[in-house]
Amino acid sequence: MAGAGLRPKGIEGDWYIVDAEGKTLGRLASQIASVLRGKHKPSFSPHLDMGDYVIVVNAEKIRVTGDKLRQKMYYRHSGYPGGLRAVSLGDMLRKRPEAVIENAVTGMLPHNRLGRKIRRKLKVYSGPDHPHAAQSPKPLEIEG
Repeated sequence: MAGAGLRPKGIEGDWYIVDAEGKTLGRLASQIASVLRGKHKPSFSPHLDMGDYVIVVNAEKIRVTGDKLRQKMYYRHSGYPGGLRAVSLGDMLRKRPEAVIENAVTGMLPHNRLGRKIRRKLKVYSGPDHPHAAQSPKPLEIEG
């Protein structure tokens, strides 16, 4: 039985750092989501937060294939009539490059309380600098 004897308090997460420069958005997001959930660990249990912390730097230098910079849209609604707003991926990368990776990873996590808790372990920065040097993050190799 996987995860028998595991307790939420006994699980500690490691810190990893990922350089997003030149990486494809979807491939990067799926591998980050897997590490955040803890699926790379032999003691993975789907009902516990077993994952590690992930720091993503150079979010502004992410790569997308095809014509997604112009065609892919992000939608939000204010709740009022006529309140639908749409922003293209290209505009989003210019204004808030961190949000692009955050949205991609969030969509690959569980859509419940556990997913929201796991989501807080993702730290995304548009440039090469981050304030988590004290955690001494290990580099995480991402293919793609």
